[in-house]
Amino acid sequence: MRKKVLCAMLAAAMVTASLAGCGASDKSGENGGKNGQVTINLYQNKSEIASQLEAAAKTYMEQNPDVKINVESIQGNDYNTNLKAKLLNKDSVDIYAAGDKLDNLLEYTEDLSDQPWVENVVDGSLDDMTRDGKVYGLPVGIEGYGLVYNKDIFEAAGIDAEKLTSYDAIDKAFADLQEQIDSGKLSEQFPALEAVEEYAAKESWIPGLHTLNVALANEFSSASELWQKDSIELIYADALKDLVDLETKYTTSKDNLALLNAVDYSSQIGGGIAIERVAVVQQGNWIGPEVKGISEEMSEKLGMLPIPLKGVNEDNIATGISIYWCVNSQSSEEKKQASKDFLNWLFQSDDGKKIIIDDFGFIPAFTNYDGIEISDPLSKEVQKYINEGKTMPWVMNGFPSGYETQSAADFQGYFNGDYDWNGCVEKLKKDFKELKAQ
Repeated sequence: MRKKVLCAMLAAAMVTASLAGCGASDKSGENGGKNGQVTINLYQNKSEIASQLEAAAKTYMEQNPDVKINVESIQGNDYNTNLKAKLLNKDSVDIYAAGDKLDNLLEYTEDLSDQPWVENVVDGSLDDMTRDGKVYGLPVGIEGYGLVYNKDIFEAAGIDAEKLTSYDAIDKAFADLQEQIDSGKLSEQFPALEAVEEYAAKESWIPGLHTLNVALANEFSSASELWQKDSIELIYADALKDLVDLETKYTTSKDNLALLNAVDYSSQIGGGIAIERVAVVQQGNWIGPEVKGISEEMSEKLGMLPIPLKGVNEDNIATGISIYWCVNSQSSEEKKQASKDFLNWLFQSDDGKKIIIDDFGFIPAFTNYDGIEISDPLSKEVQKYINEGKTMPWVMNGFPSGYETQSAADFQGYFNGDYDWNGCVEKLKKDFKELKAQ
């Protein structure tokens, strides 16, 4: 989910762009445009591609002057709440990201089974968006996350990242790097560097989805399997603690983990790895466009280490479909058709495919992108892990509604010292069971 941010964006800040269409008359048509223009309202939660999506919409409108597209992007924890309000408000949204479980959205989700793109999707990518043989969502892209690192810093520290394929090797390398930072050995080349890592615990999706998923992806084989369960055992709770320790003990907040609860995505990326204040972040290939927007040179320095679950699964990253776009079944027939046409153009036309690859930096969830090479450095890294079979699933898509927020609060309470790790584990299990029973 998710997932999930423009440069210099504050968490939960809404970035709205109303892109003006053609037409000189002030007379509005019944679908909200001018001179009979059809207006599409697109609402999505991948704010890291907000400006790129606005540019894509502008290109489409130039080619289709009878269509106007309003793009609204939000980053943070309020997306689902805002989406529900928009779905209840007639004409408020036509295309939206399925930030919640499909079963909670079916009343507002158009059957897309007859769309041309359906026959070209990667096997398995529609499982979470199919009910009774009907397809209800378009997979926006394949994403993967691990420990994103700065290649130049590691090279300067004499650390061979290719050998970091186990928990102990990564832990030892991080300790070595922190010692070099503290001693001032790297200060001349990297004057802003102050810690190995930054962990944005304030963002619910970082601890509550992505970190927790690493443990659960080794307890369950898929989101569908997890969705069928009424409870979780967290059989790898000890290994999860090791991972949390690895990601927090080399931060500037290592002596007071409560400070991590104030660290947001902006501090981690735009104010962190993108300016070489830190060398590592738990993130995925979706950060590429933002880092590139700050510094194209910096984006070329990024690589990805595995996210290790000690003693269980140490040389893999997590990959999956984080976001699906749906068409609001309550929109007018004209709006629904215009929405479908735009989605087909964006994900299947020659112009659209280049936007998906070059501007969005995505790994396409479609099989008919032959001849279009992935350009984003982090997406190339994710693709390499996929090709080598070094991946674990995104079972977090099987969480009960509300669990992301609650599980994140459980981690935050642990960081704050409200309870010990065993207490955190018990809360994670209890909250899952209670939310599932609702």
